[in-house]
Amino acid sequence: AGNYGFQAQPTGFPGGFGVPPVQNQPNMMPIWMPIPPSIPNCPPGLEYLTQIDQILIHQQLELLEIVTGFETSNKYELKNALGQRVYFAAEDTDCLTRNCCGSARPFTIRIIDNLGHEVITLQRPLRCSSCCCPCCLQEMEVQSPPGTTVGYVVQNWHACLPKFTIQDEKRMDILKIIGPCIVCRCCEDVNFEVKSVDETCAVGRISKKWTGFVQEAFTDTDNFGISFPMDLDVKMKAVMIGACFLIVSLSF
Repeated sequence: AGNYGFQAQPTGFPGGFGVPPVQNQPNMMPIWMPIPPSIPNCPPGLEYLTQIDQILIHQQLELLEIVTGFETSNKYELKNALGQRVYFAAEDTDCLTRNCCGSARPFTIRIIDNLGHEVITLQRPLRCSSCCCPCCLQEMEVQSPPGTTVGYVVQNWHACLPKFTIQDEKRMDILKIIGPCIVCRCCEDVNFEVKSVDETCAVGRISKKWTGFVQEAFTDTDNFGISFPMDLDVKMKAVMIGACFLIVSLSF
């Protein structure tokens, strides 16, 4: 994994990478995670990621989308394990693109810290949405700060498994992501395992959390969890956030 500083765990590590359930409290003002001090050589705004090994992502419920079925711009809260908001994310796409291109749509997601600064920008170009066309698969560029690329998430062709590679800014492979053969969202969590490049060691997990029949059946709002080693390079943690959003857009 190069010099990115994480300690990979053997596959099947008994402690696992469990993510506590997301607690949604719509009637309460969000509690922000305290602002950490600046850190040398750390992109501004990513200091928060040095203090956490889990991120919980909650998609906000859009009343207009529930009533009309018309796809609206997605918004997300990113929280730590204590339920404190770390970031807020918003999709920046036009109405026509969202409703015509669906899961294959290109988009930009802007991730904002609690000072209102855009600290991470995720850019997904228009690519093929079919695994039958291996020459033009999905990709996402992760920038932090905006305009400075820190890594990429690249979809890999596979006959039956959703697979992705996390790369650094020089396009060097750092981590692999492997999903289940059938992405079933019925009554259970869906886990995408994050592994070392040779796929022998478990490093983390991206999980789609089951939220109950009513919400799953009648809305497309989802809860997701990301777990990674505390000592993983913050740039790669940011790219893992990007990987989660790419997986969300493709699979759910």
